[in-house]
Parts: sequence; C-alpha cells; structure tokens
Amino acid sequence: MPGNELLEIARSVAEEAGALAARLRREGVEVAATKSSPIDIVTAADRATEELIRRRLAELRPQDGFLGEESGAGSGTSGLTWVVDPIDGTVNYLYDLPNWSVSIAVVEGDPDPVTWTALAGAVHAPALGELFTASVGGGAYVGDRRLHVRDAVPLDRALVATGFHYTAAIRTNQAVVAQPLLGRVRDLRRAGGAAIDLAYVAAGRIDAYFEQGLNPWDQAAGALLVQEAGGIVQGIDGGAPTHRMTIAGQADVVAALRATLVELGA
Repeated sequence: MPGNELLEIARSVAEEAGALAARLRREGVEVAATKSSPIDIVTAADRATEELIRRRLAELRPQDGFLGEESGAGSGTSGLTWVVDPIDGTVNYLYDLPNWSVSIAVVEGDPDPVTWTALAGAVHAPALGELFTASVGGGAYVGDRRLHVRDAVPLDRALVATGFHYTAAIRTNQAVVAQPLLGRVRDLRRAGGAAIDLAYVAAGRIDAYFEQGLNPWDQAAGALLVQEAGGIVQGIDGGAPTHRMTIAGQADVVAALRATLVELGA
C-alpha cells in the first residue's frame, strides 16, 4: 500500500480516537488500574480509546499486526504492524493538563525500534489543537506546515526536554543525572508526554529530548516525525533507540548530549 494511504489511515484514526478521548476527558476520568508502580496508571479512557483504534484498524487493514500499550500484540500476515499508544501522557490526561496525545504509527518488520522501519505516523494532541504527521520520505508536518528540527547550537544553549520513569529507583538515578546536566544546557523541560516531546523536537520548539525507559508505542510515531524533520533518534550507544535510552534532535546536538549523558552515568 502506498505510504500516503497508510498515512491517511494513521491520521484519520488518530483524529477519531482523539475526539473520543477528549469527550471522555470532559465527562470525567476514572483510574481503572495501575501497572509498573502505583503512579503508573491506566484510565478507562485509555482502554476505550485503544479498543476504538484496534477495531478501526482491523476494519481497514485486517492483514496487519497490532501492538498497543493496553491490549498487547496481535500478529498479521502483511509484514506491517500498527504501534499504538491510545493516550500518551496519561497522568497529564488525569489532571486535565493539555500535553497528552494519541500516537499511531505503522512499521515494517518486527515491532522493535532497533530493527523496524517506520512508514507513517500521527501524533494527535486534541487539547492543544494540533495534529502532527509524517511518512517515510514524505516529510513531517503539523497541519499543512512542514517541520524542521532546529539548527545546531552548542549544548549550553540547547533547550532539552526529558521525562522521568514511574519506578522510584530509576527516577532517583535520573534525578542524579539531571542535576549536573542543568548546568550544561540552556534549561530542561518536563512536559509529561514522550510523543509530544518528540513532535516538538521535529517542530523546532526544543533542541533535543532524551528519556530512559520508553516503550515502542511511546516513540514509534514521534521518532519518525523527528527523522522526517531532518533530525536523528539514537540510543545511549549511538545505535538505534532502546528501552535503555532514547535521544532525539539535530545530529550535532544529539552527539554532544549523548556524550554528556554517558559522562554523567545516565
């Protein structure tokens, strides 16, 4: 299937899912369960939104696989898999902060950032009124405006975004790294949603982003946005991003940030 058709599916399903999630947010949020820790929550809206996305993709692309944060994996026969985070930034969603999004991407190969090829993706942020889209070789956009990462700057002039893990031991180490890093960058930002942070790198609103502990669905669409906006997405060793670390931005800024994170023991 041509990439623009895959992109249109990602876009339309993300918009439909975003409308549902926004309506459910207005009606009130119910915490349905916790996962890795008491603060790692799942809302009833997460589940309902993923059910909608999974059902719609099964109607439109029944031969494709599926990997969702809430309902897990389903195999397909096409070699393509839809990687979905129904509500990225669930704590923001719970607190009625606007930085949450629906993230949908379609990848070729195993649904693993180390080996997959992302083909198309959409990050829809209903509370912000923005829809970010990208397709491989087709560029990255917010609405109809093409995106470009910011030009290179020295690390001490880079505005860097990050996130913190739900597990206390990992968060503690992240704080140990963040303290000296603050003295080496322009400033740190913590918005609470990986997909939007990656979209903001693509849009040139921040210089770089790093986070430990991202899952495939956290970064599938956002990483493609960055790459199609002229940036790179790497792991701590300079290879592909992994659960260990994801670093995104303009190539020179990423290289400087990665070296600093290694030095600081990230």
